[in-house]
Amino acid sequence: MIFFKSCSFLSAIFCILFFAFVLIPLPAQEAILFSYERNFIRASLPAKADILNDAAKDERSVEFIGDLYEFALQFALTNGRFLRDDPDMIVLVGTAARGAGSGGNRSSVNSLWELFGIFNDSYTRAEILGALGVLGKGNARVITNLNQFLQDQNRNFRAGISIDHPVLLACIQALGLLGDESSFPVLFSAMTAAYPQAIIQETLKALEAIQGNYMDYLIEVIQNNPFAEKAAAFRIGAYNERFSLAERGELARIALQVSLEANTPAGPSGSSGPVEASLRYDAITMLTRLRWSPASYLAVRNFHRVQEDFINGAAPKERLLEAIACLGVMNSSEAAQALALQLGYFNSLTERTGEYDEAVILALVNALGELGDKAAFDYLLYISFLNYPDRIQAAAREALNRLQW
Repeated sequence: MIFFKSCSFLSAIFCILFFAFVLIPLPAQEAILFSYERNFIRASLPAKADILNDAAKDERSVEFIGDLYEFALQFALTNGRFLRDDPDMIVLVGTAARGAGSGGNRSSVNSLWELFGIFNDSYTRAEILGALGVLGKGNARVITNLNQFLQDQNRNFRAGISIDHPVLLACIQALGLLGDESSFPVLFSAMTAAYPQAIIQETLKALEAIQGNYMDYLIEVIQNNPFAEKAAAFRIGAYNERFSLAERGELARIALQVSLEANTPAGPSGSSGPVEASLRYDAITMLTRLRWSPASYLAVRNFHRVQEDFINGAAPKERLLEAIACLGVMNSSEAAQALALQLGYFNSLTERTGEYDEAVILALVNALGELGDKAAFDYLLYISFLNYPDRIQAAAREALNRLQW
């Protein structure tokens, strides 16, 4: 008896509390949101997007619209896998995504990215990317995801795999809006991927929107991107006279280092691949033009590499002459030592066989004269005892007169 009385008493208290809670009015903002959410649930799928559009026109929408869009996105997440090909669901998600972006509700970024992985149609994905470009500012996860997506698209395109151009364009535009420096290498990759001109133009806009040190971005591409992109980045920076001599010289030094250290399949006779070699030769040409001596140790390595390639028939004489000329402006003892030893070797070969290449000997003599290092004295002097033509003899005498003691 006491038990039933206790139950009745507790039930009465619960009822009082329940009705008291119900009778307490919700704040106006929550009441309006609740009303729209209730109507959204009751509505048919085709009508749900209309409810979102009507809510956006409500003069009080600024107070609740972001939460309503997120409510719609959560509905799409729950049902999207079953209805992702349904035209009405596609319209709904596109409307909610576009609204979330314009409403500025940053809490929707995770929902948007999950939906991006569910829906495959161009319209929905482009709308989601547009919203992420607005809401993802400073969000490392969003930026990383979009960078990775664009990188995958670039790789697939180069492999001949068909890609969705409207979605690609939307991703590039989103990265431009986000303007994060980490996007530079992947956008640069897109710029060099031979996409249609409209996409290239949009990529250029996105690259220009990224704030920071442009030279550092080019260096990052040279260090990390595929060789075709390294070469493009090098050409853009090395021939840009808005950069200082030191910046351009450093860019050429890094390009040379990267190409020398490339771990790629060898070409004929053990030489490096053609793309890597092309970047190496371009870097040597620029270092010579700029007379950038901080790259001396790399220029010596290049000289030995080219020398080996020349002997094996994998590099033309022109490359050897370029390598010699580069050492001649390095203003270092190591460069002089490398050239002097090479001249000594050719002198010995000439003495034994009587055979020599006049252009190569002249290049060595002139480079040693340019350096003026006394380490070359014995090798230059020995030329006078060999059967070289007058042209080489005269060049050797002039080089001897330029040596510094």
